[in-house]
Amino acid sequence: MKQPERVAVIGVGVLGASVGWNLSRRGAQVVFIDAGRPGEGVTNWSFSWVNASNKTVSRSYFDLNVAGMSAHRDLAKVIGPDSWWYPSGHLRWAGEPTAQARFLKTAELLAGWGYRVEEYTGADVRRRLEPAVTVPGEARVLFYPDEGWVHGRHLVRRLVHEAVASGAELRSGVAVRDLGTGGDGSVRTVALSDGSSLDVDVVVNAAGPSASHIAGLIARHLPMRAEPGVVARISCAPVPIHRAMHAPHIEMRPDGDASVVLHSREIDALIDTGEEPGQLARLLHESARHVVPELGDSPIAQARTAHRPIPADGFPSVGPVPSVPGYYEAVTHSGITLGPVVGRLLASEILTGERDALLTDFHPQRFPP
Repeated sequence: MKQPERVAVIGVGVLGASVGWNLSRRGAQVVFIDAGRPGEGVTNWSFSWVNASNKTVSRSYFDLNVAGMSAHRDLAKVIGPDSWWYPSGHLRWAGEPTAQARFLKTAELLAGWGYRVEEYTGADVRRRLEPAVTVPGEARVLFYPDEGWVHGRHLVRRLVHEAVASGAELRSGVAVRDLGTGGDGSVRTVALSDGSSLDVDVVVNAAGPSASHIAGLIARHLPMRAEPGVVARISCAPVPIHRAMHAPHIEMRPDGDASVVLHSREIDALIDTGEEPGQLARLLHESARHVVPELGDSPIAQARTAHRPIPADGFPSVGPVPSVPGYYEAVTHSGITLGPVVGRLLASEILTGERDALLTDFHPQRFPP
């Protein structure tokens, strides 16, 4: 197979940055294209929890996410953990019996799959792990020691910086206006909003929430879910918690040395009711205060409603579309967990034509024309 000479990566979130970095370090000429700034889209407004404990809907999806966790550890050895990688584990507990039974059943399944899970009482958690948290002393708390969180914006900037230092090109603040094809139907050009045009051999659609639009430029149907989520950042120093956690009604994690990130599926459900983002952020803050009282006096620094890039069936769309040679997709929810492994596997497939078995169930062809 002839290796591509020039690859355009559309969208420079964690997936696009990972694909481009892997291609660049293997000698491909990469052009990153982003309508905004690298890492500041959905990647920056994700809960950014690296895990497979929440990915048990199918064994192949679970296995891919386990590989994603391992790829993070490998990547940290190559580029250094710096300010992006926090493998501090994850805590989960429930506030009512039905939810608790569900979590415990999932933990039993995971243990049977060889996934590490430990159980503590709330008193153990307060004494050994999170003294600022008000988990009831008798509560059954699950601890997943191999999980962690990522500062997505920092990771993206690191990967792009290294790729550019190795010869890659970055076009930020410009949108893709059109994709041109040759007589054989293969992708040949990328037209940009600044009036310029790039000659390319390969296009990687890693455009996140805009991926369906980019696919449409080559008459490709990529159905996506509409699942917005609201995330708030709370300013606080020192940060009173040490790891990602799912508590009743709220999930939270540190976000560096001076803030905490908050999210809740329950609050997401209010987005369509017309509640304005500021009020949703206040509801998140109130829920967090009940779990970590120290957050009560900490101000809300930022809040945003972001649209998650989720293909219609909930699973990743990763790989080529044979009807349009040279066009590849890297579109998925859980991009933080999957970015490093998808980046490595898709780069290898682009350069060698060989598909890794981990991606077997996630081919773009499963969506009909």
